[in-house]
Amino acid sequence: MAPERLLTPGFLSLLDQAQVSLFAIDEAHCVSQWGHDFRPEYIGLSLLAERYPEVPRIALTATADAATRREIVDKLHLQSARRFISSFDRPNIDYQVVEKVDARAQFLAFYRAKHVGHAGIVYCLSRRSVDSTAAWLVSKGVNAIPYHAGLDAGVRRTNQERFLREDGVVVVATIAFGMGIDKPDVRFVAHLDLPKSLEGYYQETGRAGRDGGPSDAFMTYGLADVVQISRMLAAGEGSEAFKRVERQRLEALLAYCETAGCRRQSLLAYFGEALAEPCGNCDTCREPVAQFDGTIAAQKLLSTVMRTGQRFGAGHLIDVLLGKHTERTAKFNHESLSTFGIGAELDADGWRSVVRQLLANGQLLPDPDGFGGLVVGPGAAAVLRGEQQVRLRRDRQVARPSAKRLRGASAVADVPADSTPEDEALFQALRHPARRTRQGAGRATLRGVSRQDAAGDGGRAAKQSGCAARGAGRWRHEARALRHAVPRSVG
Repeated sequence: MAPERLLTPGFLSLLDQAQVSLFAIDEAHCVSQWGHDFRPEYIGLSLLAERYPEVPRIALTATADAATRREIVDKLHLQSARRFISSFDRPNIDYQVVEKVDARAQFLAFYRAKHVGHAGIVYCLSRRSVDSTAAWLVSKGVNAIPYHAGLDAGVRRTNQERFLREDGVVVVATIAFGMGIDKPDVRFVAHLDLPKSLEGYYQETGRAGRDGGPSDAFMTYGLADVVQISRMLAAGEGSEAFKRVERQRLEALLAYCETAGCRRQSLLAYFGEALAEPCGNCDTCREPVAQFDGTIAAQKLLSTVMRTGQRFGAGHLIDVLLGKHTERTAKFNHESLSTFGIGAELDADGWRSVVRQLLANGQLLPDPDGFGGLVVGPGAAAVLRGEQQVRLRRDRQVARPSAKRLRGASAVADVPADSTPEDEALFQALRHPARRTRQGAGRATLRGVSRQDAAGDGGRAAKQSGCAARGAGRWRHEARALRHAVPRSVG
């Protein structure tokens, strides 16, 4: 029963006449104003302790960190209650996070490789994305249905019943779907957009594998997600203190996404639980992530953010670092900056990875009023002055799934491929570098081919080497200037 109905005068009068033996308050984390799923109506449940002090009460939740547990005790008047905390570990769930390239195609490849015919849940951030993704999956032969609060109540009810009663149904939903759903054989939960917090992520992925069978938690994650959610949080209702807590929750989620260690250890640590050894059942355990000293890369990026006025997004900052002559770099006179062209050691994808990781570390912050702009955050000054080392993960290169792969042995029969001829050409080129072709004089035909691969001829490679050498020399001068010029109050 929803709290809204229970607290109506009519229903309370009925309770007054009944012999109630126990009040069980499920999803008790909803009482927390600092929690990820706050519902104001839950605060009204404190009336139960006042009106029926002799009736035992129990509060239950699967996702509550220490702060949320304290608030549950306080708001529901459970100070004298015993507390039972079980393990947060779900050892049967395999956790995987991939860099977002084409979320739908990446999910489809994951689904066809492991879960054809299985029940699962796909979470998207917006209703529009839910509708379009469900329709797209149906066109690819997946038994998919949409679910969100904007659908007609009858449609929602029918789709929920189909998911619960039928085998192999994939529901594409916003976070409106899942509370109270108890289907034991959900084999996967996928997030095509970044959730808002680790608590939400843990609760949503926990809907997989409740029968104890092997299950998967799959998520695609990209820089645009971080900026979008940051702006949503900043524009939302609530005090500055509330928004600060929400920002900390987002940073914890980003740290989980960018971790080079065991994902399960990272997830459990957030809830105050230690796992002695890496789990062996997540992507970073199966394929350990290489790390490198990214201090200089971080300094170059942060310096570029500052020198461009802390008002530009990642794309423009990367153009400056790579020395690209664009309309915007010319318009804002950024080609004269000391950091213009000093980032030739990484390609655009490499710099996007650095941006994401500095956002995860809190050394960069999205400017909610800057239309995707980035500003320096806490800890940036220490990095810029060379007082703090920055360790970064070296991302694996990710290619869009090819048409052949989507038509592979595990695919549904007679399903049309979604890849374009250009995508197929790109995939073949990445598999067979010697076969790469060119259009025009020295211009690569393939999108996404790395700077080194696209160079090709010796003259162009020599030019790049010279640019890199000049960039390194300019950076040494820039680094010396930063050590003396950056105040400790930056960020």
